[in-house]
Amino acid sequence: MPNPDGSRKRSLILAGGGIKVAFQAGVLQVWLDEAGLAFDHADGASGGCLNLAMYCQEMSGTRIADNWRNLDPVAGVDFNWAQYLRLFYAESLFQLGNYRRKVFPAWGLDWEKIHASPREATFNVYNFTRHEPVVYTPEQVTEDLLVASVSLPMWFEPVRIGGDVYIDSVFNTDANLEEAIRRGADELWVIWTVSQRGEWLDGFVANYFQIIEAAANGRYKDVLKRIDANNQAIAAGGHGEFGRPIEVKELKAEVALHYLINFSRDRAAEAVNQGVEVARAWCKERGIPLKQDVAAYPTQVHEAATRLQFTEDMKGYIALGETEFQRGFDVGSERKTFLQAHMTIEIEGVDHFITDPQHAAAIEGTVTCDAFGGARPIDSGTFNLLVPGKDYTDKRMFYRLHFRDASGNPLTLSGTKIIRDDPGFDVWSDTTTLFTHIYKGTVTAEQEKDAEVLAAGIIRIGLLDFLKQLTSFRVEGPTLSDRTAALGRFGRLFLGKLWDVYAREVVSVGPF
Repeated sequence: MPNPDGSRKRSLILAGGGIKVAFQAGVLQVWLDEAGLAFDHADGASGGCLNLAMYCQEMSGTRIADNWRNLDPVAGVDFNWAQYLRLFYAESLFQLGNYRRKVFPAWGLDWEKIHASPREATFNVYNFTRHEPVVYTPEQVTEDLLVASVSLPMWFEPVRIGGDVYIDSVFNTDANLEEAIRRGADELWVIWTVSQRGEWLDGFVANYFQIIEAAANGRYKDVLKRIDANNQAIAAGGHGEFGRPIEVKELKAEVALHYLINFSRDRAAEAVNQGVEVARAWCKERGIPLKQDVAAYPTQVHEAATRLQFTEDMKGYIALGETEFQRGFDVGSERKTFLQAHMTIEIEGVDHFITDPQHAAAIEGTVTCDAFGGARPIDSGTFNLLVPGKDYTDKRMFYRLHFRDASGNPLTLSGTKIIRDDPGFDVWSDTTTLFTHIYKGTVTAEQEKDAEVLAAGIIRIGLLDFLKQLTSFRVEGPTLSDRTAALGRFGRLFLGKLWDVYAREVVSVGPF
């Protein structure tokens, strides 16, 4: 059912995912503002309804993203104290009254503007009294209905409207693709943040959200199968369930935010920026042009300009002519080919570093190895702290040091720490072991696959050097309070990222 001008009708699907939809807001910044995409219809479910309300008010994608960047995650939730004496019969653990009083006004939600929205949109909620899903439109939006759309049972109290009980639609649908198709959509542009890792963790909190994952993913994949069967039938000359081909354009990601349990404004802002980063790459892969004059993305959550540095010493062995790390270490140990990297890591702008998903900093210092002429100054270097590998439960630290040998020939030390929860206590070895290659020339990460490897090995931080590193932290900032806050935020970032890997049995994603 194309538009009058013959173009295919697009529907924007803002699926749920608790506060993981902060990532979704980052995608909207790119799709709406940088790519200039327009949609004929939009649908929201669960947490996606919050973004849909702002979209219906015709806020820019950047405004929606900034609303999440500047949200204090604990500002919207208050304890349902009156219910606690009822123990197992309590209505809920928390209330959403502060979303009504604080968050919605801070976001600039205007019900009259939403009611008058020129955008076709559908919100989803579940009427538990009648046991039927309810779809409502912008002109029907009320504060009660929007709150009901995110009222997750047990965690938040249900909303009573006209004598009926309303709750989050997630157990019925977390992305109402059928409604979009009913309204004529030929293309479904889906932003999906519910985890599809399929990892089972014990404990009632983990179980609760794993049940949500089962309901949301199972329902979503079932509809995708129906769409696929429809398209195959039409391609074979039949009619198909939906009567026309339906194209699904899916952007999905594993987002390092718990669905509800998060106390970190920094982590939420980073999730928004991850959405920007992933959406830009997604558009590039599909040939969707973006504006060329956009900034990397705004990341400033705190206003104070702060700077942090610390020193790290790593020592070990490499072997010339080897490409495999362990063999390079073993052979280098026999040949006494010792290598030491003395590095000062400079974080210029702690706020940007913490909320930038790549957590990038500069490195100064020296690389010392007799094979390359002794102590050689680092011309330039970069460091990335605990960035995702295959997903946020598998992280990497990257070191890239450009230096020259005694004859002036350019060399590159490329090192990786692999942070992964293997059997046994491995957090110490993971965070102190650098798997190292020495490349000929000045080599970027993208050029490594074609570059010449001169040496390989392993260098490590020893216990005494680690203790010295802890005393080397220096912070600059306007006030003592700013400096203390910057150091604390860096510490929470580091420990929170490790939590994602090693403490998942407690809470599946670091809450700090």
